[in-house]
Amino acid sequence: MTPQQRAQRSADSMWASDQASQALGMEIKHIAPGHATLTMSVRDDMLNGHGICHGGMIFTLADSAFAFACNTYNMLTVAQQNQITYLTPGRPGELLTATATETARQGRSGTYDVTVTGADNRQIALFRGLSRTIQGTHFDEDAE
Repeated sequence: MTPQQRAQRSADSMWASDQASQALGMEIKHIAPGHATLTMSVRDDMLNGHGICHGGMIFTLADSAFAFACNTYNMLTVAQQNQITYLTPGRPGELLTATATETARQGRSGTYDVTVTGADNRQIALFRGLSRTIQGTHFDEDAE
């Protein structure tokens, strides 16, 4: 199995049970080892009291991209710590894109940077996620 096939199989396995990302209308646009790109359209029920995308929704999109990126090695991996910096608001109806990139991976720990952009490619938010690999896999590679 190639690293790309492993990454895709891992993403497919996770997506099948990821009710939160699906309920928010996210779509996986790209998966590769250590990388993931997800999109989400800002719906009216995602707006805060200022009429812009709620920061929690932006965080969730970034967190989902982070999760898919750090789980591309068929090892169960969870978030250890996350932080986000909001730069500009997401607008009603706008398609947001979260691009996650692995910046370091050593032993059971990983560091991933996620950039959330708007439809015009402006930076909406910068997110950094620290991951920790736990016991288990997404699928049995020996059964292949």
